[in-house]
Amino acid sequence: MISEQAWSDAQRLWDFQQMHHEPHPCSVGIGLGSHDLGVADVTVDLYQRGMMPLIVFTGATSQTTRERMPRGEAEHYRERALELGVPSSAILVEPNARNTGENIRFSRALLEERGADVSSVLLISKPYEERRAYATARQLWPEVEIVSASAPMTLAEYVDSIRDARLVLDMLVGAQQRLLIYPEQGFMIRQRIPESVTVAYDRLRREGFTSRLIPTEP
Repeated sequence: MISEQAWSDAQRLWDFQQMHHEPHPCSVGIGLGSHDLGVADVTVDLYQRGMMPLIVFTGATSQTTRERMPRGEAEHYRERALELGVPSSAILVEPNARNTGENIRFSRALLEERGADVSSVLLISKPYEERRAYATARQLWPEVEIVSASAPMTLAEYVDSIRDARLVLDMLVGAQQRLLIYPEQGFMIRQRIPESVTVAYDRLRREGFTSRLIPTEP
């Protein structure tokens, strides 16, 4: 049973994790691979609205996607986009990235190899990973404008789509932890975190929503 306080804290993290950017036309859209095929759907919608002329789908497989996406996250995203009417000429596939940093670095290298002129990137992710993806891209590709985007969903809608409320809260706590520790390791830019968000994060950790935390001590 998840308490009312835990739901309130989760909502605070959910709101903070989203960048609340307004999409506008960019040089390229990069869809970050994951278990969530909805990222591909959002990318296609933005493409069909004229927000970018070119799409990069990036991602290998992980422990959570190996069975669902055996050909790789980026390839399954590409297949979904083709089903929805995007021409193959508008899609590049980066099949090797296994974390957000590699998503950015490998996509950048692929675009440079293809001679693409990139001044701005529409970065499409899961809703609760917007801020992490943005901070990573700003660290690794500081000379381009980064615009964040994700499915326009409420926390309740996302929980319904995943069908595992506790897992969603665990993922929110894990995403928040990375915003705290990754800047020190040079993986992303540092961002100001409101005290109310830190309080909510600490309380959720104490409540045991910790399955997606990474070890910080030997």
